[in-house]
Amino acid sequence: MTTDVIIVKPKPLTKQSFLPFGDVIEVDESNQHFTINDGFTERYHDLANIDVETNNGRTLVNIFRASPLPQPITINMMERHPLSSQAFMPLSQQPYLVVVAPAGDFNIDELRVFLATANQGVNYHKGTWHHYCLALNEVSDFLVVDRGGVGDNCDVISLDPLKNEAVKHSLVISLEKNN
Repeated sequence: MTTDVIIVKPKPLTKQSFLPFGDVIEVDESNQHFTINDGFTERYHDLANIDVETNNGRTLVNIFRASPLPQPITINMMERHPLSSQAFMPLSQQPYLVVVAPAGDFNIDELRVFLATANQGVNYHKGTWHHYCLALNEVSDFLVVDRGGVGDNCDVISLDPLKNEAVKHSLVISLEKNN
């Protein structure tokens, strides 16, 4: 079976470009912020809409350790969490990739790829399709806030043309600057 390859170049992650998929978590002067702790701390307040309450869910705080995939990176799967949001904040000083598609029925033509800096986190809204952590350069840790509790909260779809006959082409992320 021969499949076409579609090369996707990541775009910079911005609050505006990511709005259909969730929240960008970052220190930004446009965020609500105020001084606390006798003036020694600036609190950047309410940066993401964490949503874990469906079916009496509870908030989990985790650390995920992600290993970089070989480049170029082929996107072979996507997942979504129908019962909650899921937030990732990098703990390592490395950029990473964010691959998303809107909530609802998966549409490969609506897939977007963003390059996040080491000081940007993301919070995927409930049901947003996304790829797992795509660390770049080296093994990277992420603080992850998501849902625990009753109910199946992870749907996975294969984008591997050899495993899913509905997929007609492979998606490859290019990090090359000149192609």
